Amino acid sequence: MNVTFRQATALDAAAIHHLIVANLEAGHLLPRTLEDVTSCAPRFLVAENDGVVVGCAELAPLGGGVAEVRSLVVDQHARGRHIGPQLVEQLAVNGAAKGFATLCAFTHEPSHFVRLGFTIVPHMWVPEKIERDCRSCALFRKCGQYAVTLPLRSDARIRPEQPAAVIYGGRAVAGRRANIARMHLGASAAPSTRPGVYALEEIPA
Repeated sequence: MNVTFRQATALDAAAIHHLIVANLEAGHLLPRTLEDVTSCAPRFLVAENDGVVVGCAELAPLGGGVAEVRSLVVDQHARGRHIGPQLVEQLAVNGAAKGFATLCAFTHEPSHFVRLGFTIVPHMWVPEKIERDCRSCALFRKCGQYAVTLPLRSDARIRPEQPAAVIYGGRAVAGRRANIARMHLGASAAPSTRPGVYALEEIPA
């Protein structure tokens, strides 16, 4: 499988929406309307295999220099190929280029993000997300999600400082990377002939 990554357009909205709807339960995703996805389509990064969208993630601005990884989905038949981490890493690169200071995510599986350099923090440390989405949610204060954040600039600090490794689910996971400067697309990433497209050879599971 050869996978390419590119910015989405409104033409990708139906495929993105289909991925979200098909993975609502398995991915613990919030439902979104096609109209919402269409209006936000340019903020999505999509992963394609032979012209078929097999993954997506949105860089959603929350305000105050904070952006969120939202609607991160990989098709079940394309999992195990590091597509999800590549989407998150490229969103971080894009977020830093757009001037965001912090990238956050709310997730039921924080260990995946910790391996990419994120830190688990109390929800209250991301007030932009709470004010924008959480207070109006029926699951407010009982959603079971973890908040994770990643500094995108050297002057963006998380206080108090967190330990280098986080214990989750009874096991230690890899220590977090300090900031965006240590994140990178895999060495197997190859240049594409199409502007704005990132080519990626298959990564063994």
